[in-house]
Amino acid sequence: MNVGIVNFSKRVWNLYYDGFRSMTVGKTLWLIILIKVFIFFVVMKLLFFPNILKRDFHSDEERADHVRNELLNK
Repeated sequence: MNVGIVNFSKRVWNLYYDGFRSMTVGKTLWLIILIKVFIFFVVMKLLFFPNILKRDFHSDEERADHVRNELLNK
């Protein structure tokens, strides 16, 4: 059974490897997609999701108490 999974994964790998190797425009499109994903997850996180617990509390113990109180009191 394990041999079948390994054989299948090799076939899938070869399919994608051959497909990406023969691409011309697709490589540029994948580069654009990766840049957009980077912008979305990294830059947007920095701009719109600041670390409020790190900013408002000085120790891990205070942060844990705040989270615990918020979870239990809601």
